[in-house]
Amino acid sequence: MLTKSGKRYIITIFILILLQVLLLFVSSGKINILRFWIFLVVNLVYVIFSTILLYRINPELINQRGEIKRDAKLWDQFLMRAHNIVLIFILPIVIGLDVGRFQWSYLNYYYLIPGYLLFIFSDILVNWAMIVNTHFEATVRIQRDREHKVITSGPYKLVRHPGYLAAVVYFISLPMILGSIYGFIPSIMGIIIFIIRTGLEDKTLLNELEGYSEYSKKVKYRLMPGIW
Repeated sequence: MLTKSGKRYIITIFILILLQVLLLFVSSGKINILRFWIFLVVNLVYVIFSTILLYRINPELINQRGEIKRDAKLWDQFLMRAHNIVLIFILPIVIGLDVGRFQWSYLNYYYLIPGYLLFIFSDILVNWAMIVNTHFEATVRIQRDREHKVITSGPYKLVRHPGYLAAVVYFISLPMILGSIYGFIPSIMGIIIFIIRTGLEDKTLLNELEGYSEYSKKVKYRLMPGIW
């Protein structure tokens, strides 16, 4: 059953999506950009589907992700604020200005195919991670109140932070979907944030979570299989 925090989490996601797309249109100065409308529809469909899926399989996680955790790491609170600023504000404004007002660059509609393939891969990966990992909260902390344990199933057999890998892929997909080469600038900013977050969270888990050191020896890669 959804708690007040769970409902707040779902509402917040929809508000952020609408705000992101609104900034795309406002910064572009146009409302007839088909790519932006497709992006809005796809995002809404995805969020509805993933919310229903997670509610049926792991509703407690929705509630937990909506709660404010006072023991969350301060560095992670800073990184998540930076991420939200990049994703919700900087990225749509840069892309809107590029595609609509100034047309500094152009990616033709062929890029929609690889863009949405990456988008779908990212969505599948992050949902898979949330389904198997009941500790997939919004901020980094050792969840002693929830008997925090190491998750080794699903995508966690491949990399130690599959949710962050999904975020990296998502950032790569957005400029292709929305048609802006300049969009890769804020996308790279977002990717750097998640690389830093991966390193800091991994260090935290190694130092503070029982069993994580042994797990890290079995699954060697933090973020990118074969690379890091």
